[in-house]
Amino acid sequence: MMALWVFGYGSLLWNPGFAVAESRLASLEHYHRSFCMHSIHHRGTEAAPGLVLALDEAPGAICDGVALRAEPGTEDDTLAYLRDRELVSSAYVERHVMLGLEDGRQVEALAYVINRDHWQYCRDIPLEDQAQIIAQAVGGRGPNTEYLWNTAQHLTELGIEDADLQWLADRVRDICR
Repeated sequence: MMALWVFGYGSLLWNPGFAVAESRLASLEHYHRSFCMHSIHHRGTEAAPGLVLALDEAPGAICDGVALRAEPGTEDDTLAYLRDRELVSSAYVERHVMLGLEDGRQVEALAYVINRDHWQYCRDIPLEDQAQIIAQAVGGRGPNTEYLWNTAQHLTELGIEDADLQWLADRVRDICR
């Protein structure tokens, strides 16, 4: 079977949930990381939705993250796991995308992209409003704050700058004090 690469830009950075044989810094063109998805399962509820990151199309944008190659022989199990985790609702769409790796290689990878036609899609929520939502929401996988802070920490450790996400992490810490 061909190698299975997955693009991590949010929780897959710190909790891939599958055996990873190789991890490389990677860039995806024409998408940006955004808290543009209401979370009603993992980091919020239907009554009090949280916010999670999604890849949102944006011509000319570049999203930096990590390309994760599944351990050889685990591709089918990895794909089943990711579909169960990421496609819990139809808010994400599974796409095959081309990633540029830090070492100059280009690889085809799976990426979970927001479905702009889905009711969970929310764009252009002001950062302060995002912070207020994230500070309070809790879902089946825990507090929305944990998701934000873990993602921000791992981006920093990887040397990936995301000014909006860092602002949110700092602001939510202030709110939660």
